Amino acid sequence: MANRRFEMHQYRHILSRMRLGEADRHLAKARLIGRRKAAELRLVFAREGWLDPAQPLPDDAAIAAALEGPAPKVSPNSSVLPYEEQILAWREQGVQGVAIHQALVRKHRFAGHYSSVRRFLARIEKKSPKPTVILDFLVGEAAQVDFGAGPKLLDSRTGKVVPTWFFVMTLCWSRHQYAEFVTDQTTDTWLACHRRAFEFFGGVPSSKVIIDNPKCAITRACYHDPDVQRSYGEFAEGYSFLVSPCPPHDPEKKGIVESGVKYIKRNFLPTRDFRDLVDANGQLIEWVLGTAGNRLHGTTRERPLTRFATERSFLKPLPEVPVELATWKKVPLHPNCHAQVEKCFYSAPFRFIGDKLWSRTTATTVRLYREHELVAIHPRLLRPGSRHTIQEHLPPDAIAYFMRDPQWCLKQAEAVGPFTKAVVETLFAHRVLDNLRGAQGLIRLGERFGRERLEAACRRAVDHADPRYRTVKTILTRGLDQLVAEPAAELPLAQAYTSQGRYCRDTRQMFLFPLEMN
Repeated sequence: MANRRFEMHQYRHILSRMRLGEADRHLAKARLIGRRKAAELRLVFAREGWLDPAQPLPDDAAIAAALEGPAPKVSPNSSVLPYEEQILAWREQGVQGVAIHQALVRKHRFAGHYSSVRRFLARIEKKSPKPTVILDFLVGEAAQVDFGAGPKLLDSRTGKVVPTWFFVMTLCWSRHQYAEFVTDQTTDTWLACHRRAFEFFGGVPSSKVIIDNPKCAITRACYHDPDVQRSYGEFAEGYSFLVSPCPPHDPEKKGIVESGVKYIKRNFLPTRDFRDLVDANGQLIEWVLGTAGNRLHGTTRERPLTRFATERSFLKPLPEVPVELATWKKVPLHPNCHAQVEKCFYSAPFRFIGDKLWSRTTATTVRLYREHELVAIHPRLLRPGSRHTIQEHLPPDAIAYFMRDPQWCLKQAEAVGPFTKAVVETLFAHRVLDNLRGAQGLIRLGERFGRERLEAACRRAVDHADPRYRTVKTILTRGLDQLVAEPAAELPLAQAYTSQGRYCRDTRQMFLFPLEMN
């Protein structure tokens, strides 16, 4: 008796005439009810004791409770029975009845009417709707934004199957929406989807954008005092709209876009196949401008595209210069004078080591700020692990090391003298050690002791076959460079040094002025 065809007042009228003694045949002649159903009703009324005229007439609630019973089974002649398993599977996924009927027609050439599907669904489930609140908005006043879980799709850029989400922005007055499949929910993606949605609508809501509390937009969810992510706040300033996050655990405050997400999940996703991410987005936009945009909306009772034609003129125009999409993030400056931003490394002045810097990342640049002070600008790197260094950001010792390369050392040594150059060349010719620091230190000895003394010390070190930084420094420190060696056998100076053996020295000099070679 659950599938009633009469209102309660009609059942009440039939009960009144039965209490007056009218037979089922008379009720049927009066076209109040059929004889078979009248007999069924009489059994129910008799069981409740309502046919006794002495008893008070029951109210509508009591009659409705008495007539409640198990739902009748699906008729064996129903045209949807061959597709029962498929319909039940779609229904478990939350697919709506209209979408199920369309899918049956498209995939199985179903010839039945939508009402057959609706009656089938009504018999297999009992609805218990949740209470809702009507949200009213002015024309062009606001939009609502949300993410929904999408299918796994092939990303043609990487050749991998990846999980996806779909971004949805719905204009609150017209219910026209923009939707797009994405592979992540990062701040970059969040801002880019907003920009494409505004360009799709040709304008920006005049007042606010209502969102949930995703990490890409809200850093601290709070009922009274939420904190907006700095990147999203800057973006909102550029497009001149207010960010209106819902209270925590209360997504019903953006029920319009919630319904839009469910509509995509139940009407678009389950009955379609996609080759890859690009194909999915193409089908989605086509569906938004076709099926979704031209449907008779259940709340407004108008087509979203028809209402959007009116709402579009109430949207604020897009900025003449597109707002630069920038992501802000706090990053520490490591002891190596570099901060890590998006898996790449960028230098900053060494005096800020240990501080937290703000990084502002755009499509082409990375800027580092200390509080409000801009301290570094770099081109954006895309390959993970890559590094961009500005020499001026490094400590003086490091700058000196990198700038005073072997070519610089050789040039400076040549300017001092041939023996100094010979020592430097010998240092760089070592087959095991990297003597760059030794060569740099040797050149600095000329600044301390003078070039003439450095050249003399290097000459002495070469004469004694020990051309090392430590040897030259010892000679200069002890003043041994100022001793004049006597030529052997009154030979010219150059021959005097070459006529002796490689390791030969004047014994008088050796005992009077011993060298500490350690």
